[in-house]
Amino acid sequence: MTKQPTTLGAFSVSLAVKDLQASRAFYEKLDFEFAGGDPAQNWLILRNGTVTIGVFQGMFERNALTFNPGWDHKAESIGEKFTDVREHQRALKAKGLTLAMEADESSTGPASVMLMDPEGNPVLIDQHV
Repeated sequence: MTKQPTTLGAFSVSLAVKDLQASRAFYEKLDFEFAGGDPAQNWLILRNGTVTIGVFQGMFERNALTFNPGWDHKAESIGEKFTDVREHQRALKAKGLTLAMEADESSTGPASVMLMDPEGNPVLIDQHV
């Protein structure tokens, strides 16, 4: 029997942008709609169907792949049956991957883990529940 891979959660691309409003205007022309965030804090979540992007001004150096355990594509809780970020962390470390940011193993609830792909792109596993 083969082991089933764990689900990383809802997927989005987090874009490091120089001008939040210009980026919002551009993506709205591609039929993305405001789905959350706070322009006063320089971040927005935009959605087109099941595709979600975050635009972040001055928060990240590079674009990142983001996964949210416990959320569906609308950033709504999927309930209690999901793989906790700390479990992902243990599995990634067991596979020999180096983490750039780790979650506190003694904590519960929201936490984040980050690693870099071979090209230096950040991969963020960011649990909000």
